[in-house]
Amino acid sequence: MSQWAAGWDAERALRLLRRAAIAVTVAAVLAVAGTAAGLRAEYAGNPAAAGRSRGHDAVWLGHAWVDGRHSAADLELLRTRVEGTGIHDLYVHTGPLAHDGTLDPALYPTAAAFIADVHRVLPGVRVQAWLGDVVRHPGTPGLPLDDPAVRARVRASSAQILDAGFQGVHLDLEPVSSGDSGFLRLLDTVHVLTASRGVPLSVAAPQIDPLPSLHTVAYLPFSHPKWWSQGYFGQVARRVDQIAVMAYDTAMPARSLFGGYVAQQTALALEVTPAATDLQIGLPGYHTDNLGHHAYAETVPAAVRGAKVSLARHARDRRTFGLALYVDFGATSADWAAYRNAWGTP
Repeated sequence: MSQWAAGWDAERALRLLRRAAIAVTVAAVLAVAGTAAGLRAEYAGNPAAAGRSRGHDAVWLGHAWVDGRHSAADLELLRTRVEGTGIHDLYVHTGPLAHDGTLDPALYPTAAAFIADVHRVLPGVRVQAWLGDVVRHPGTPGLPLDDPAVRARVRASSAQILDAGFQGVHLDLEPVSSGDSGFLRLLDTVHVLTASRGVPLSVAAPQIDPLPSLHTVAYLPFSHPKWWSQGYFGQVARRVDQIAVMAYDTAMPARSLFGGYVAQQTALALEVTPAATDLQIGLPGYHTDNLGHHAYAETVPAAVRGAKVSLARHARDRRTFGLALYVDFGATSADWAAYRNAWGTP
């Protein structure tokens, strides 16, 4: 594993640990508040009433697709899994961004070949560059969103990957605090670029407060922002073409509770996401077991059902809605089948 990849994995591991710690806290809050029955009620209903995929689905892909590690056999497996489904976008990890907002072209030496291969075997599927980094907060290193020069360099990095042949920019910057004005300014400047190129700007977004103003009180010294207010989520959604809710790492101890939580998140997001913006609900296609993620509870079938029940209940005629599977190197054949059988065939 290269040094940059090891560093990115270490940073993500730290984020997962922090997220797990705060997820345990919210699980306790939800239990004390007596919301288990409410979440199970959210999970009830007829998912079939939501219909099938609208063709606005996506999957997050690991970095091996653009650094030369994947083979023709890997591409053929990806083709068999994606072909015939509603997946329209591949978010391919192309970063990470440096903390100053720049992007080293040496990180994606085989990107052009991969994009050409996708267009050959999966015509009509877009390949977007997934650009991530840790956001700086007091006492921690990272990307300072309040710095105009850094935002300008992120825009330049976005232009760089579009020049390399990618068909969109997918930003996954964590943790962004609810109300962060620097993040909104960044989205504004990058969106001007992507709109001028005729490609989408998409973001991976935290969950929305499941309890009123939870984001303002659910902080611990070792945690980081996990939720956004519904209002801030709406501000972000109005500035992008796609917004994908990372509706996992919830610490929920049962499938019905996790599915109900996904249904609740879907409803909250539907209320504030403009019809012109693709809303995607993230599916947990990985099987890590820790304090914040119980693989037996957080399953793809539960997430798909939760999202569909909520869509049927609140916006069954909405076309700009999809599901996004996280992540290709963690998802099993059963995860792909659950997506395809319950939702993925248009």
